[in-house]
Amino acid sequence: MPHAADPDRHDLPPAHPHRDELERLDAHYQAMPPVAAMQLRITGFDGRRLQLHAPLPVHVNDKGCAFGGSLASMMTLASWGVVSMLVERAGLHADVFVADSQVRYLAPLFADLDVAAEPAADADLQDFIDTLRSRGRARLALVARAALPEGGVAADFTARYVAIARAPAAAG
Repeated sequence: MPHAADPDRHDLPPAHPHRDELERLDAHYQAMPPVAAMQLRITGFDGRRLQLHAPLPVHVNDKGCAFGGSLASMMTLASWGVVSMLVERAGLHADVFVADSQVRYLAPLFADLDVAAEPAADADLQDFIDTLRSRGRARLALVARAALPEGGVAADFTARYVAIARAPAAAG
């Protein structure tokens, strides 16, 4: 398995504007053994929407399609990554948790897993950051989708994530 510093760990060009923060996110993902076993890769981020990819062979179920738990996990991880990067970009330190989520499985996926997550259309990102800064705790609604290769949706996901401020690590 490639190491987090390996340039093959993700599909981002060297000049990607978010490369450093995505490398930190990828290192965090890879430090969690269950996530590392998923063989996920970061394939895109535009400052709001995070895309992840994983190969079907390590997520296949008894029917030859993607395991529902893998789809749910990938969408959960992509959404968690979005919130974590928003917090980091604001210069804050917080632990991010999924508070609640709902998954709808719409069609079987017989291809690699490609998911994208972003804040919900009505999410106020500045309010989220301001609330985290002032109250030490904030919630954000997210949506994610697992894409079908022909352009449809295999599964969709809605969730609320909570960020709880923590003291910055002491310089040592």
